[in-house]
Amino acid sequence: MNRKFRLLATSAALAVLSSTAAFADIVKIGVLAPLTGANASDGEEYVRGVKWAVKEANAKGGIAGHTFEVVTADVKDHSAANVSSATERLLGTDGVHAILTGYASLSMFEVDLMAEANMPYLSAGPSPQFAAIVSKDPDSYNCCWSFSADFKGYVTDVRPAIEAFAAAGKFPLKKKTVAIISSDNPYSKTISEGMKKGFKETGWTVTTDELVPFGPVSDWRPMLAKIRENEPEVVINTDYIPSNAALFMNQFREKPTNSVVFLQYAPLVPEFAKLAGKNANGVLYNAIGATLNVEAWPRGHTVSKGYQQEYGVPSGPYGTGLYEMTQIYFDALKKVGDPKDHDAIGKEIGKTKRAVISGNLEFNPKTHVAIQSNDHIPVTFFQLQDGKPAMVAPEKYKSGDFITPEWMTK
Repeated sequence: MNRKFRLLATSAALAVLSSTAAFADIVKIGVLAPLTGANASDGEEYVRGVKWAVKEANAKGGIAGHTFEVVTADVKDHSAANVSSATERLLGTDGVHAILTGYASLSMFEVDLMAEANMPYLSAGPSPQFAAIVSKDPDSYNCCWSFSADFKGYVTDVRPAIEAFAAAGKFPLKKKTVAIISSDNPYSKTISEGMKKGFKETGWTVTTDELVPFGPVSDWRPMLAKIRENEPEVVINTDYIPSNAALFMNQFREKPTNSVVFLQYAPLVPEFAKLAGKNANGVLYNAIGATLNVEAWPRGHTVSKGYQQEYGVPSGPYGTGLYEMTQIYFDALKKVGDPKDHDAIGKEIGKTKRAVISGNLEFNPKTHVAIQSNDHIPVTFFQLQDGKPAMVAPEKYKSGDFITPEWMTK
């Protein structure tokens, strides 16, 4: 080989190495999570889900020539100041090319910060607030997508489910009376206000309508005393903080009314059952986006089993969810190749059509929110039985039947 040819060959090799090096950087995936405070158990799940997905990808040599590491930022109490600070820290971290979260703020204002930075962002936070921001100008938010499906089912499906259980003979429903308690935050309040409207429009009477300040609750007894004055057939509490909901059940069971108890979200978190113990048994709750860990949906069963094997504990709503969200980012990166091409990555995320733990995921192009329906992401109902969740509806996915709560049989 002559000297000129060797120089040309060397130059070509260096060019290839240089090109490869440009795509071989470690890609950092940011996670906004409540690592301290009342919802730290949720935050732990966020991080576990992403780390598990990253561990798997790195073990296989990476994605599109890239390997990954996880960077976290603590949103603490989900206040605007703490979410802003955490978001800006991740946006300012060199090498972060995607940010994921279960929920950061409850108003979803950080979506605008992500759009300004053109940062790919996947959230499982409140979808009504997400949709309200994006729907004004969807093309300006190609970065941002909601893994949480449309929340309409949280408002519309509780009453029909309760009426169906009553019709099946699980408990009497003669007066159609309901007590509704909410926490003063966008998530809880939006759902409770919608529920109240739906109950009233179908002939129900709301016997108690209470709003508590957002944050830790130290004593529910005064409110429970009001509920007992006009014993309702159904009691609903939409405060989503697990410790608050567990205290509510513990104090409700001190002198229970002959009522079905429905709690929003909190029983999905394993912490709730630990804090409420036997008092948790019989509680009804639902989820949009819960893992379908049944034979009828193999994806949910496989991922749930994998999480259990990886961490030695079952996943709540976010461990498996954040694992799937990371996979969605990986899918987009496979197609785009360059993690720095944020605009292309965001658009590819929006084209997602795949089976995930909670159903068939597809995004509404007008809102960037996952579509909720029985053919996409269904509304699922659960009851805690012997400390474990049994999916009691819909029929296609259920793993057990609704059991009349012990306090209603005495």
